[in-house]
Order: sequence, then structure tokens, then C-alpha cells
Amino acid sequence: MSSQEWPLHGGQPAPLLARFGLADDMPLLDASANLNPLGPPTWLPGWLAARLQGGAEALARYPDPDYRDARAAIAAEDGVAPEGVLLTNGGAEAITLAAALHAREHPGTPVAIVEPTFAEYARACTAHGLPVIHLGLEPPDFRFDPEAVVDALGEARLIFLCRPNNPTGTLVSRARVERLLELTAERGCRVVVDEAFIDFVGSDGGQAANEALTPLLSRFEHLILLRSLTKRFTLPGLRLGYLLAARETVCDAGACQPAWSVNGLAASLVAPLLADREFAERTEAWLVTERPRLQTGLAALGLEVMPSRANFFLVRHPGGREATRRLLPALLRRGVLVRHTESFMGLDGGWLRLALGDAASNKRLLSALAEVLEAGEGTP
Repeated sequence: MSSQEWPLHGGQPAPLLARFGLADDMPLLDASANLNPLGPPTWLPGWLAARLQGGAEALARYPDPDYRDARAAIAAEDGVAPEGVLLTNGGAEAITLAAALHAREHPGTPVAIVEPTFAEYARACTAHGLPVIHLGLEPPDFRFDPEAVVDALGEARLIFLCRPNNPTGTLVSRARVERLLELTAERGCRVVVDEAFIDFVGSDGGQAANEALTPLLSRFEHLILLRSLTKRFTLPGLRLGYLLAARETVCDAGACQPAWSVNGLAASLVAPLLADREFAERTEAWLVTERPRLQTGLAALGLEVMPSRANFFLVRHPGGREATRRLLPALLRRGVLVRHTESFMGLDGGWLRLALGDAASNKRLLSALAEVLEAGEGTP
């Protein structure tokens, strides 16, 4: 199976089930998609029912093209001005708009992507005719050095950085991002930081606030932050994301966006989602308990585990790439779907990404891994 034939994203079991000769209706624990196991919020079905009960009235008019209520709620949440917020149809559209803006301002100019990372950055660039410079970070620590990255930029006028990174789970410190911004300002290179998983970083003893990048928006006009509500609230089918940047950048990115790209029902949900502090507290409690528990369990099995600041772990078998690759079908036969890394630059299938679930899911994942390893199915 070539890298082109592997599913490009998590949560896509059908190609893998077919590849390994398993029934397409096989019950699965999905540890391949990085979503909050506590969501969606319990009040959501009732809220949707109430909104739709009147039927035509809510759906028979166009949404507010400026999405003022949603932008105001996001601005209050992130401590920015509403003029610095652009609501998007999921984080994927925010990525596409960043690429589209660059293509309009600097057509044909290269874009640098810090790898290994999410495939949609390169896909968006290719769709807009932008050459890509891949800046690979080396395992096992994937250390980010701002000076080295800037030295390798070449003619790039835009750089994509994922924080915390998918699939490594590493979090580039605010100090290093700040240094990157200082260096790129001198070169006229815009910096796009995708923080789709920032809600899973956790408090870490109260240090999370000190690592927030939003205060840097007022100092560095070439900074764009991308966010997602999909993963935090487990709403991948609803598509809600946003872009934070200087007012002029938001206006320019908005000019690249189709009119009413976010439907009115989704937009009206932003404020109540962000107002749900109880859900945020439960999410924090889950992270504090389950993330260290799963990391400890994975290490106890003899796997190499990347320390993570996200809701997933990157792991590999001590036997190397082929041993790690054998784990995926062995787990699938036991009803557990994990994320391959065949399509991530520099990983080439030699690692697996495992989503952090609730206590029961994590226990099942560890149990399945223990069975596979005990049976020697990962041994070359």
C-alpha cells in the first residue's frame, strides 16, 4: 500500500478495513481521530431541537455576513478585538484562506512548512499554485530552532507552524515563536500558527496563560493564528473554526472567503459553546488524569512515547519501522483503529499516532496493544 493509498486523515476506517480483509461494518474503537471524548456537550441536542422547532424562520434567511455575535464571543474568549476575528468553516477553511491570501499577495512565491505535520497545509498551497519548502525537524525530539528554520526559508514569504503539532504533540514555546516572529519580520515573511489543538494543552501548573500567543498579535502584524472549535467540542460534522490576526489581515483574508461560508445555525452556536465553562473544567480534569495515565501505560509496554501537550501520542515499537507498521493491522483485527504515519514527511510509517480517549477507551487501547506485543505480532 503506497503512501498515496493510505487515508489522509484519521477517522477513515473503510480503506484500512478493506486493505486488511476485514468486514466494513466491524465495530471499532477509533483511536485515530483526535476529538474530545466528553463531547458534544450534553445540552446540544436540546439546543438544536429548540432552534429547529420553528423550522423555516431560522433557516429561511441569510446569516449575518459579518457574524457579529460569533466574532464578539470569540473576541471575549481570546482577549482580542472583534475586528481581529474571522469566522471560518472549520479549521480547514482557515488554512485555505491563509494560503489564498498569500497567493493573492505573492503569487507563485514559496511557502515553508515545518514538518512532520498536518497534510492540509501543503494541500492548500498546491491548490493555489504555491511551491512548498519542507522544513523537516528530526526525531526523536523534533526540536524547533527558530534561527535554523529562518536560515532554511529561502525565498519563502509564508511559513506554517502547527502548535501543538500534529502528529508529534510537541509545543513550541512562546519564547521561540516570538524569536521566529522577530526574525521573519526582518524578511517580510508571514507566520501562520495553527493552534487547532491548543485547547488540549492543559494548565500545566498554571503555565498555559504564559504560553498564549494572542498577546503577540498586537506586536507582530505578520502573525496569523488559526483555531478550531471542532475538536474541543467534538463537532467535526458541524465545521467551526476561526482566524485571529491584525484587522487589515482579517479584512484581506475575508475577501478571499466565499460569502456566508459558515451556515447560520453553526454561527449561532459559537457563543453558547464558549460560555460552557463546566465543559471546559471537565475537559481540563480529563486531561490532568488521563494523559499521564496513558503515557505511563504506553511506556510500560516498552513503546517509545513522545511526550505530548495535545490529546494524542506519537509512539513507535523499539524494533523499528517495520515492527511499528505491523502493529496497525494487528490492532485493527482486535477492533482498534489507530492513525498511521505513512503520509507524514520524515515519519514514513515508522510511528503511530494514538488518540487520548476516556478512561475505558484508554484501558481498551492498552489492553489491545499488550495482546499484540505479547503475541509478538510487532516483531519483524
